[in-house]
Amino acid sequence: MDDGPKSDGGEKAPKSAYELALERLERDGIARPSATSLSAETKAAMADARSRAEARVAELEILHRKRLREITDREERDKAERNFRAERERIESSRDRELERLRSGG
Repeated sequence: MDDGPKSDGGEKAPKSAYELALERLERDGIARPSATSLSAETKAAMADARSRAEARVAELEILHRKRLREITDREERDKAERNFRAERERIESSRDRELERLRSGG
């Protein structure tokens, strides 16, 4: 079993912060991050998912700002703010689910 990098004198070299963090994860029962890399196709699909979500949020923000300019009632403004935040969170959650599906190969 290799206990990390060795210096020229046969002594163990200090472990990097990354190696120490990985050991801590294993000690806590958390699996090490996967070393498998994503294919170019998967990376492109993930970039597309992010781009689509960003565009939807941008559109939502534009429409929200337009709507706020038309609203004078404080309660209506608060309701519009809540709706905006809920819709933005829905878009971001959908994006995150799609990214996780792509990462897992599904």
